[in-house]
Amino acid sequence: MSEDAKGTRETVAEAAEELVRHLVWLEAAGVREVPPGKPKCPPAQLAARAARAQEAAGGAVAVPPPGPSIARAERQPSGPVSAPTAARVAAAPRLAGGATPAPAARPSAAKGCGSEALVAVRREIGECARCKLAGGRTNLVFGVGNPRAELVFVGEGPGEDEDLSGEPFVGRAGQLLTKMIEAMGYRREEVYIANVVKCRPPGNRNPEPDEIAACEPFLRAQLAAIGPKVIVALGKFAAHTLLRETTPISKLRGRWREYAGVKLMPTFHPAYLLRSPEEKRKAWEDLQATMRELGRPVPGR
Repeated sequence: MSEDAKGTRETVAEAAEELVRHLVWLEAAGVREVPPGKPKCPPAQLAARAARAQEAAGGAVAVPPPGPSIARAERQPSGPVSAPTAARVAAAPRLAGGATPAPAARPSAAKGCGSEALVAVRREIGECARCKLAGGRTNLVFGVGNPRAELVFVGEGPGEDEDLSGEPFVGRAGQLLTKMIEAMGYRREEVYIANVVKCRPPGNRNPEPDEIAACEPFLRAQLAAIGPKVIVALGKFAAHTLLRETTPISKLRGRWREYAGVKLMPTFHPAYLLRSPEEKRKAWEDLQATMRELGRPVPGR
């Protein structure tokens, strides 16, 4: 085999493996359809091209087996995911009137991207304009924390402080969440924190269904990339999105549920606890149950 043919075969093998890894990652993340948008080259066309090139190179291409469960996600420095530029989850469209959202940070340098798998998720989001929230954001708030954390907290969406800093839970509610995390015996940087939507709703209003639908696949992909042992859903929007139900958070909290093979504990959002401090005791009970599930010592308080 000539050097040119050998190089072509290796290139084709890498491209085919890249495509399969990407599709497996989407499936494991729970993505069944994507928001409107036309990729530059659809996955089926990419696969056909790869097959033709493979045949021309004269050899088979080995691909990795899929891993569909978040609970079985590899927690290693180099994740199983890579994001080919030609197979985006969705092309980032322009906003109404031809405007474009504020430029996002380079994915590799963005907060919350401490592993290859999370970098791949951030890359897929890109300079997102999949919903109307993009037009008013200062920063896209991806997430923050340990990329292989055993414990993940999922909140609702960024507020003003988070929009300005690009980091979730840094305002008053975030300060309370940090105290809750420390009371559990963790440091903030040991856990991972994310939100259902990654852009601030105007006036800190509740996120709307179409906004949640646009962001949800990326939250699920984040969780698949991290592979936590336990998820704490902070408030009704996080719990309803992950559990796909509308039971009031007052009835959901304190009861173990399951998300994609991972234990999930719904509890009150820190912002609600600031407004209703009498409910802090219940939230602490939920966190104590989480500590026991993770084998952490529970202080007598």
